[in-house]
Amino acid sequence: MKTRYFFSIFLSLALATGFASPVLAYEAYVGLTPPADIAVSANEPDLQTLQGNLNAGQERSLRLGALNIKVPAEALSKNAVLRLDDLGEDFPLPWNYELLGHVYQLDFAASSPSYNQKVFLDLTIDYGEANNYYKQIFFFDGSSRQWRPLPSVDNPNNHSLSAKINFPFARVAVLYNNQVLTVGQASWYRFQGGLFAASPDFKKGTVLKVTNLDNNKSVSVTVNDYGPDRSLFPNRVVDLDARAFEKIASLGAGVIDIKIETEKIIAPEDSEKIKAASADLEISSRSAVVIKEGDGSILYNKNAANVSPLASLSKLIAAQVFLDTNPDLDKVVFYSVQDENYNYQYCKPWESARLTVKDGDTLTVGDLLYSALVGSANNAVESLVRVSGLNRTEFIKKMNDKAKSWGADNTHFVEPTGLSPDNVSSPLDYAIMTRELFKNSLLQKISTTARYSFSTINTKVKHNLSNTNSLVLANNYKIIGSKTGYLDEAGYCLMTRVDSDAGRLIVVNFGAQSKADNFKDNELLINYGLKKLSQ
Repeated sequence: MKTRYFFSIFLSLALATGFASPVLAYEAYVGLTPPADIAVSANEPDLQTLQGNLNAGQERSLRLGALNIKVPAEALSKNAVLRLDDLGEDFPLPWNYELLGHVYQLDFAASSPSYNQKVFLDLTIDYGEANNYYKQIFFFDGSSRQWRPLPSVDNPNNHSLSAKINFPFARVAVLYNNQVLTVGQASWYRFQGGLFAASPDFKKGTVLKVTNLDNNKSVSVTVNDYGPDRSLFPNRVVDLDARAFEKIASLGAGVIDIKIETEKIIAPEDSEKIKAASADLEISSRSAVVIKEGDGSILYNKNAANVSPLASLSKLIAAQVFLDTNPDLDKVVFYSVQDENYNYQYCKPWESARLTVKDGDTLTVGDLLYSALVGSANNAVESLVRVSGLNRTEFIKKMNDKAKSWGADNTHFVEPTGLSPDNVSSPLDYAIMTRELFKNSLLQKISTTARYSFSTINTKVKHNLSNTNSLVLANNYKIIGSKTGYLDEAGYCLMTRVDSDAGRLIVVNFGAQSKADNFKDNELLINYGLKKLSQ
């Protein structure tokens, strides 16, 4: 098939900022004998071309396959020809989107002076079987080699999308993101008593139009909370504040079938799951790697071999060296202030994440281990070193020996916590070490514990710890290994190990500029890796 790779893009700024177009009626020529001014031919087996002669001042609808185009009467200053091509399915697509149906091409190019680009054409593309995911009609921008979305309206009752376009030449398709639901169910809750919603997909501040599919009543709501939990409610799109729910159904209904549309979105590229439809994966972290744990194959690499400080990611290796001594986790030990004094060689007292215990306080070895990995407490790591039976120099040497024995040749430790910027590794080295570390099921369990509480034995003071990896707390993935890290010199670092039906992933990123970027990058890499595993 001969295809064109030049594109004239005349999309207005108004279109880019979004609007909703109505559901439209179209003439259908499928299965009918086309009129004399419509020529249909095959450009490849099973693919067709339609060429229609259009009269100035006359509204006309054309259909080829799943594509419907309505040309308003005022769109043409004189008679013109519109060519439609079914280009099939064989096209490079963004990593985070799937093609729904075929790619189509519309072409006024031969008679473009006749086409008034201030007038929008109405597009509808049927997507056949039900699809409840976030989907839009996209056009291919030849200048940037990217698929870009058109503001689209999903019509789940007739399985079609509609949008507007004012290009004399364009390539269009329906793409969907299978991480985000837009059709399914909604329940209700009471929180702030307003027109609000909880969403696991869209950021706070996003305005959604929620429509009850049973009665077609709609309400506009602002996302102000996270939820529902898809692991518990896989078909739940959003939950509505009771006041909003009552606008479209009685509270007694409990759960209703809905669809959502975005009216004001915190830009799709800023969403945790909805990304710009780029063929390339873009993250802010300075270096990163995604590997398939089973065979160690690299699925993504950004400066993965670059060596830099790894911060508190050091703690997992220290924990493994400690566990190699076969400790009794129920053994009661005392805390020594000297443990935290080691930390202050590298930071000020107020800069160190620490377990707030006093000299002589007693607790179990297990409490120290959970404090070191769940709460990332630096003084707890030094306490583990002290009670290990190894002298500190020998303990650190064993950390280095272990890294080298695993093949992490560019990794080096000078102390056990990660507070020193001279503790260095690379994302690739750390992924290699992760494969070995989590052969220890206890490390897997502790590192993925969302919350842990204990009381010091002598003082009965309760300590509540939350995992420093917010992805563990969110529980959107089956995380089976985790550790965070931060130093001024290192930036924000994160390792997440994820299980899935298609296999296990190890995701490591170093040098994110902020805590939010750190988690955003890691989650983006997780989704990228899961997509690659499933292909």
